[in-house]
Amino acid sequence: MKDFPLNNPLLTQEQYDQMYAESFANKEQFWSNIAKEQVTWFKDFTEVKNTNYEGDVSIKWFEDGELNVCYNCVDRHAEQRPDDTAIIWEGDDPSQSKTYTYKELQSEVSRFANVLKKLGVKKGDRVTIYLTMIPELAILMLACARIGATRINCRTYSRLPISIRYYC
Repeated sequence: MKDFPLNNPLLTQEQYDQMYAESFANKEQFWSNIAKEQVTWFKDFTEVKNTNYEGDVSIKWFEDGELNVCYNCVDRHAEQRPDDTAIIWEGDDPSQSKTYTYKELQSEVSRFANVLKKLGVKKGDRVTIYLTMIPELAILMLACARIGATRINCRTYSRLPISIRYYC
């Protein structure tokens, strides 16, 4: 197995301690800054969180913002560092392994998103996924995100009550 040591951590202990303190001192401003620095928004949010703890509890973060998970997880990294490792997969048998660079992952996700579109899947559709823990599972989930389809993982889906499964 290849080792990926953390030679150059992104934060010093002092920086971490400062961020930790800020996250408690001004929660909404802290998370607003993090969200703007680390996520690409197609439509910027105007409110960090909207919470209601009375009656029907409701907790919503960045609810009026719009983003694409696939773009944030794959495309922006493929643009900036295409040859960096995006996925490391190891099978149950240690001799089975596979890595994907961001460029390779972007290509596979785009290819599978096109397959889904040719099958008639569009934004808002539900796609049920029944796969083992293989790289193609991540590729399929990202392809669904790329086109705006909701995915239902069968392992989660099978635990839902029958009435909810029928509705899905």
